[in-house]
Amino acid sequence: MTYANGRIINDADSHTMETQDWLAPYLEGEYKEKYTGVYSKREGGERITKMIDAAMARKHDPDARAKAAAHIIDGDKGWLGYGGFDKDERVEALDWLGFQSQLIFPTFGLAAIGRAQSTDQAYAAARALNLAQIDFCSADSRMVAVAYTPLDEPERALEEARFAHAKGAGSVMFSASPAGGRSPGHPDYDPFWQYLEDNRLPFMLHIGPGTRKPPEAYMNNGRARAADIHGGGENLRFPDFMTLWYAPQEFLTAMVYDGVFERFPNLRGGVIECGAGWVPEFLRMLDHGYASFSKSDVYLQAMGMKPSDQIRRAVRFTPFPKEDVGRMIRDAGPELFMFSSDYPHPEGTRDPIGLFEASLEGIDEPVKDMFYRTNYDHMMYRSSEAVAVAAE
Repeated sequence: MTYANGRIINDADSHTMETQDWLAPYLEGEYKEKYTGVYSKREGGERITKMIDAAMARKHDPDARAKAAAHIIDGDKGWLGYGGFDKDERVEALDWLGFQSQLIFPTFGLAAIGRAQSTDQAYAAARALNLAQIDFCSADSRMVAVAYTPLDEPERALEEARFAHAKGAGSVMFSASPAGGRSPGHPDYDPFWQYLEDNRLPFMLHIGPGTRKPPEAYMNNGRARAADIHGGGENLRFPDFMTLWYAPQEFLTAMVYDGVFERFPNLRGGVIECGAGWVPEFLRMLDHGYASFSKSDVYLQAMGMKPSDQIRRAVRFTPFPKEDVGRMIRDAGPELFMFSSDYPHPEGTRDPIGLFEASLEGIDEPVKDMFYRTNYDHMMYRSSEAVAVAAE
C-alpha cells in the first residue's frame, strides 16, 4: 500500500536537494570555477556534506532502504530524504508515495543564480541548473522538471524557455519580483507568454525567487534575532512568513491589469509554497478595485472579463498543509487549490494528506478529487480523463 492509499494524487511541489557539484557537469570556463560549489561555508556546507555522505551510504544498506520505504513521508527529510538527490531513489520514492505526477523544483541551486554579478552569469547558472534538473527528472515520466529563467532580458528569457522545454522541462519558473525594470505585462514579454501558451508550458511562482522579506528596520527591535523555522539561521522566520504572498499578489495583479491573461487566454500557471489562505480575499479585492477604478481607468474599461475570473481560469495555488483548505474551497470555489507534499522538505510535514483531509471534512468526493488531481491536470494542460486511463 502506498502513502496515497489508492487515491489518484498529483503533487504540485517537491524538490531536489542539490549536492555540492550539482551544476559542475554543465558549466565551462569561468562559470565552472564560479558555480562548481553550490554551497558556501556560511550556508552550512560541512553539515550538508555529512548528510549527503550518510544518504549515499544507505544505498548499500538493505535495512536502511527498508526503513525508508516504511517511513517515506514521516521519516528523514532534506538531504537524508529518500531520493533527495539520487534520481533512481526518487523513482522508488514515487512508487512508495503513490503519486501520479510530481513537479520537481530546485532548492539551493537557485542560490547560484542569486549570486550572479551580471546577467550573463545569471543565464549561465540558469542553463546549468536547468540541465541538472532535467537530467534528474529523466529517470521517470512522473517526474516533471521545473526550469528556471531570469526575466531580466525578454529575448534571453524566451531563449532559455525554448531550450529547457526542448530538453524536457515541463514548466518554467521565474522570480515574482519585476525584472529588467519592466512589469511582466510589458509588451516586450509578449513573445515569452505566447511561447508558453502555444507550447502548453505553465509558469510557476515559488517561495524564494522574488518573495520578499520585511524591511530590515523591522528586525531592529532591540532583541536578538530568533532562530529560523528549523532552529538555525538561514531559513524562514515568523515575520518573513507573513509577507510570502505579497510578491505573488503584485505579480498577478500586474498580469491582470496589463492584460496578459486576456491577450493569452490559454496561459496557465501556479503559485507554489506561498500559502493560499490569502487567495479568496485577493480575488475579492481585485474585483472591488476593478469596480471602483474602472469608472476612470481606460485599461480596466477595456477588460472583457472580471479580474477574479481571469485568475480562476489561469492560476492554481498550493495551500500549506496546516491551512484550512475546506474553508478556502467554500469561500472561493473548488477550482483554485492543489495538493502538494513539498517532499523532501520538512515544511511539507510528516503527513500532508492527513492534515489536508482533516480540513476537507464534509467536502464532497468530486471536489476532493479536484484538489488532489484535476486542478493540477488543468494547470499542466493535461486531460484528466486520459491520464486516469493511462494510470490504470
